Amino acid sequence: MARTIPFPQHVQAARVRRHRAKGDLLPMPRASADELALQVHLALAALHAGGSQHDAQAILHAHWLAQASAEAGYGTLTPEQIGPADEAILACFSRGGTQGEWLIDDAQFDAIKAVIAVYDQQLQSAPLWVLTEASERLERMRAGDTRQQARKRA
Repeated sequence: MARTIPFPQHVQAARVRRHRAKGDLLPMPRASADELALQVHLALAALHAGGSQHDAQAILHAHWLAQASAEAGYGTLTPEQIGPADEAILACFSRGGTQGEWLIDDAQFDAIKAVIAVYDQQLQSAPLWVLTEASERLERMRAGDTRQQARKRA
């Protein structure tokens, strides 16, 4: 029986994984960071003028990632920044869910803007692995929440 000759693909795959891991140590590319920041700023401006649930979800996502990244040591968020932003986001979701108005006032805008400013800096400077890990953790939490809601309905 003929034996196959081992082709060194395994070595190449290992090299790619190592390079990807090295790339995770760097901040995300500037263009990608700018695009994400722009999306969040547009969502914030939309909520200030009367936006959508999608805008509120984008802000909540950025707010959560900023906190998780700060906890990992990238950027500083104080309770004085987080508390008012939390309240503003909760009020927006409450108003949106009950009245269908996805809107924040000037004070809420300023509270959220303070956290988004830190998020902007994190996008520019935090290693990609920090943001990826935080985003994956958020997705796991969302998936767990969805499963819990489905269990409650059953």
